[in-house]
Amino acid sequence: MTVTLADVAARARVSPATVSRVLNGNYPVAASTRERVLRAVDDLDYVLNGPASSLAAATSDLVGILVNDIADPFFGIMAGAAQTQIGGPGDGSGRAGGEKLAVICNTGGSPERELTYLTLLQRQRAAAVVLTGGAVENPAHQAAMSAKLAKLADAGTRIVFCGRPPLPEGDALVAALAFDNRGGGRRLAEHLISLGHRRIGYVAGPPERTTTRHRLEGHREALRAAGLDTAPGGAAGGRGSDEQDRLTVHGPYDRRSGYEATLELLRRAPDVTAIVAANDTVALGACAAVRDQGMRIPQDISVAGFDDLPFSVDAVPALTTVRLPLFEAGARAGRLAMGKENPPPGGIATIAAELMIRGSTAAPRG
Repeated sequence: MTVTLADVAARARVSPATVSRVLNGNYPVAASTRERVLRAVDDLDYVLNGPASSLAAATSDLVGILVNDIADPFFGIMAGAAQTQIGGPGDGSGRAGGEKLAVICNTGGSPERELTYLTLLQRQRAAAVVLTGGAVENPAHQAAMSAKLAKLADAGTRIVFCGRPPLPEGDALVAALAFDNRGGGRRLAEHLISLGHRRIGYVAGPPERTTTRHRLEGHREALRAAGLDTAPGGAAGGRGSDEQDRLTVHGPYDRRSGYEATLELLRRAPDVTAIVAANDTVALGACAAVRDQGMRIPQDISVAGFDDLPFSVDAVPALTTVRLPLFEAGARAGRLAMGKENPPPGGIATIAAELMIRGSTAAPRG
């Protein structure tokens, strides 16, 4: 049932005129009254500027791009690429020709902030929303996301996932462009195993993230296939043997985490001959920790990353990593959000990952 301004007024125990004043901000209203009105708006999920059913033909020129951290090149590259497709032809004419205003919403990895931004974009009648990166694997949050995205879609907003798997209830999506994180993790581990490594440490991302689970699953699939993870408990889902758990340390996707987690791995297992990092930024921290322990890369220990961020080839030695086509995926997400490209069959596309072998990995000594 459509929520009206009168419903909000009744819930807040004020007149419709007072609700209008609070929402428009054009007339002084007591702080306590304003708070009561805004609480009623949130409780009822009221959409500004008319009934949701009328918004399909009346969306705004706004497109929201949600990222975990715009300072992280992984998100910055995808967001920038999406914006090239959203902002219009860019011919310098200054004419309006169907272009939209792309707004970057930095969630900081907070599930609550993610929902808040979606609510704000709903109230602004956003034409499209692009959600980038891994998702939090929490049933309550997933249910809240599904409900919120369904309301956005009902109002005419296009929903596109970029580098993110679809939700269990994903009917509201235009498309989900999911990276093959599992396959990339498997191929990276297979490369190290082919070089002769048998003791491989893993610096993982936050355990509640889909990206973390999928990359770790691929890594452990390769270990099991090589007979390096055969103890009970090594089934799918990211759970390995006790030994593999000991060789895995979780933390944020940042350099400091890579540094501290690598020191912890070397303390737990001084005999590791290779370390796989959750992403290239984490790998930089791992490299620094290895060097601070007086070891050389790759002569004493190999280090590998994931994503193939621009700086990975300039590291010394250059970083073996898994390339994800971040710019291409972001641009495609932008075209889908603008209706410039047809969705993939079934609405879901898996984007391949490519192993990039460079100087930071080599056969173990001895």
